[in-house]
Amino acid sequence: MSEASHPYAGLWVTDDGRIRHELLPNGRYVEARGSRERAYEGRYEVRGDHIDYWDDTGFTADGDFIDGVLHHAGMVLRRR
Repeated sequence: MSEASHPYAGLWVTDDGRIRHELLPNGRYVEARGSRERAYEGRYEVRGDHIDYWDDTGFTADGDFIDGVLHHAGMVLRRR
């Protein structure tokens, strides 16, 4: 699925607001952690309800969208 056409582009935030993932429509993401607005950046790919991340430093991660909620690395992020 093309990043530009998936329904998950936008801002995803933990309930406490500490972790924020911005999924950009061009297939890039920016992760903020606390006061660090650009703590991590990289690319991502969505296939169905699954997301794979590749950080610019080489770190990889993944997650799943379940009932409109992003489950990623033990965290729960909701669309904001």
